Amino acid sequence: MRNMTPADVDAVLAIEQAVQGYPWTRGNFADALRAGYQCRTLRLGRELIGYFVLRVVADEAHLLNLSISDVRQRRGHGSSLLGQAISMAREGGAASLFLEVRPSNLAAIALYARFGFKRIALRRGYYPAQSGREDALVYSLAL
Repeated sequence: MRNMTPADVDAVLAIEQAVQGYPWTRGNFADALRAGYQCRTLRLGRELIGYFVLRVVADEAHLLNLSISDVRQRRGHGSSLLGQAISMAREGGAASLFLEVRPSNLAAIALYARFGFKRIALRRGYYPAQSGREDALVYSLAL
């Protein structure tokens, strides 16, 4: 696990574009780095295989993005990243960690449930989708 740097953005963006139907842009990642968010990458050897972006403000943290390369999924790497994000949120003084997820992302929902996240809200029409908009499920974890 390493801090994400501007030099990592091309590899991060390649994963993002491969695994997300509506990916973050280069500008989104650059803004997160500039803003001082907790941006981490996960590597296997020299290969960047995943990343997360975490924002900690006062006693709340928000997991903004967490993705694993499509060829490296279902091998525990997402759990490693999520565990690290949770630890960083705690270390940053957060009492709660929040995130949004598409209802169609069943693998992510199962991962969050294994870590004890609880669904607390629904944001209607939050995400762009092929047929208009898709809702977001809001989850929280007490730290």
